[in-house]
Amino acid sequence: MEDRILILNGSTGIAAAAARLAAKAGARLVIATADEASGIELASETGAELWTGDLARPGAAESVLGLCISKFGRVDALFNASGLSGRRYGDGPVHECTDEGWEITLTRNLTVTFHLCRAVIGRMLDQAAGPSGIRGAVLNMGSALADSPEPRHFAHHAYAASKGAVVALSRAMAACYAPQQIRVNVLAPSMVRTPAGERGADPELHEFLRKKQPLTGGMVEAEDVARAAIFLLSDAAAAITGQVLTVDAAWSLSGV
Repeated sequence: MEDRILILNGSTGIAAAAARLAAKAGARLVIATADEASGIELASETGAELWTGDLARPGAAESVLGLCISKFGRVDALFNASGLSGRRYGDGPVHECTDEGWEITLTRNLTVTFHLCRAVIGRMLDQAAGPSGIRGAVLNMGSALADSPEPRHFAHHAYAASKGAVVALSRAMAACYAPQQIRVNVLAPSMVRTPAGERGADPELHEFLRKKQPLTGGMVEAEDVARAAIFLLSDAAAAITGQVLTVDAAWSLSGV
């Protein structure tokens, strides 16, 4: 990642862990977040350029890219790390899911990803390839729930739909842009210890996760997911595209 220019969507949890690892590996960062407080702290820690605002508003993705180009002249990688659980807006089983829960969840998890991909890939197509022969790498955030649903504790159908759509979009982009030396992959974690994952404090859920994710005996650490992200964004993965890397501590295999 030495001297690679990375746009990273998010400033807490997996995004924050990835920003720290990328900066340590020599990358130069643009952090885009709606959370100004955590964004300022993370940018100060990592030396990143900071963009704050609502990524769902029209023109936001182009504004983030504009900041990146004005500071660094190119963009080598994009990590769409941020997302949203629509539970508090009414996401749930399809017969109970509200319009608001559906629309907000798909906007934050799918539409924001699409907008940033559109802006960044458009720029990558116009720039020369890097030393490895690759023009750019994109990593989008999926979820183990897209392929391994869990109806007892995670019957959030808008969320699952949004993450399944991210996978389909990413694979289609990977096929389309491979001839232009642009890689697109997906990271699919299970339950991760992040501010959004604090439901793990519930005793019943804690016991469920202990069995469902036996490799970690509970929630996966954000840094474990971030290490996988840095691999997929780096030249170590130069021949990898169109893949979904699951980081789930055996969630999909446990049979619980």
